[in-house]
Amino acid sequence: MKKSKIIMTMMLLISASQLTFSQLKNDFKFGIKGGVNFTNINTNNTSENKSLTGVNFGIFAKLPITSSFAIQPEMYFTTKGSELTYQSVFVDGTAQFDLNYIEVPVLAVFKITNKFNVQLGPYASYLVNSNVKNVSDINFNFEDNIDSGDFTKFDTGVAAGVEFEGKSFSLGVRYNFGLITVGEEKTYFGTNYIFPDGKNSVLNVYLSYSIF
Repeated sequence: MKKSKIIMTMMLLISASQLTFSQLKNDFKFGIKGGVNFTNINTNNTSENKSLTGVNFGIFAKLPITSSFAIQPEMYFTTKGSELTYQSVFVDGTAQFDLNYIEVPVLAVFKITNKFNVQLGPYASYLVNSNVKNVSDINFNFEDNIDSGDFTKFDTGVAAGVEFEGKSFSLGVRYNFGLITVGEEKTYFGTNYIFPDGKNSVLNVYLSYSIF
């Protein structure tokens, strides 16, 4: 009798684990995503800074760990930057900084309901190209004095957001806060400056599509 109870219990446990594994397997997702960025460079060394509008697009995978928790790695192209106005004795003028990165976040996804989740995790990014444009150069030509070598190549930070999740399509909002200063230190007129002396800040709205 005891033996049959043990066998029955083992069979129930195996069935339950198979059911759980099957459900987690069905929750796995891989797809594409893209959206709109609203970007800025957080700095206290300017008289004015304006946000820029850009894009992000790439791929993602959702790896379920439990029925309510998953890990979501992504890789995408994203634009960042800002329009900054400087007013000092040495530098007086406005420039637009356009920075383009390849970014890789690894997010913890917490399922709140079947249609809604919260995401949090670190990201790392690499600067693939940059462009500086003079908006007004009263006494300092930004285009002539700043090039791609004056920007930090690697950035890292924290990403947090929410997502409304459908079967194939999902809509999300995410905020990325950079932890690394965007500009490298350089000497101008015998004085050390960093352009831009600030950290990336990005609010993005995206739509994703699960291929499988």
